[in-house]
Amino acid sequence: LSLSFGLNYDVNYKKDDWTWDNKLIASYGINKIKGENQQKTDDRLEINSVVGKRASENWYYSFFLNFKTQFDAGMDPDDPNTKISQFFSPAYLQIGPGMLWKKNDNLKVNIAPATSRFIFVNEKYTLLGESFGVEQGKTMRYEFGAAINAYYKFDVMENFSLENILNLYSNYLEDPQNVDIDYQLNAVLKVNKYISTNLTFQAIYDDNAYKGFQTRHTVGVGFNMAF
Repeated sequence: LSLSFGLNYDVNYKKDDWTWDNKLIASYGINKIKGENQQKTDDRLEINSVVGKRASENWYYSFFLNFKTQFDAGMDPDDPNTKISQFFSPAYLQIGPGMLWKKNDNLKVNIAPATSRFIFVNEKYTLLGESFGVEQGKTMRYEFGAAINAYYKFDVMENFSLENILNLYSNYLEDPQNVDIDYQLNAVLKVNKYISTNLTFQAIYDDNAYKGFQTRHTVGVGFNMAF
């Protein structure tokens, strides 16, 4: 038995030389297999905001904000009774100035070479050691580096769309060669106004959280409501 919920909402504003793009992604999913413990298949809350003032035809001076966390507790895969994460633990905040290249609302890239990044965790997760890169006994880690955020959405054919979201980050202060990667592909095939087939693939690399790639992929038929 599998159940999931997703909210993907854009608010874009444009007037004269100013542009302001905002995106909210909220999703949660669970899976229950007979004889096994219930598991999360998705748990995400993300807010993206970029404001820009036109510098040339498609270039803007920009300032961006990116915030990520989760709704529910995460459990240790080796010990289902041990909690290793929860809401706002970890939480990631990135802010910084940069340059935005924007062809239209569906094709844009923001480059921010002076980005501040904060990682927050509850103190109970750092009592015995480091957690998500935050040192033992602390609740926050500060990083300074470069961020690239790209967005591309297009229609493959009528009623079939692909949305690509790519976030890259390099920390100047420690191992800048270890670039954090967060890529998400959302494919939506509309059956009719209310029903669609949805495919989601996500790949994450963050050596502070896990020494290797983490991937997530889901396929399902769901009910849609567009505003």
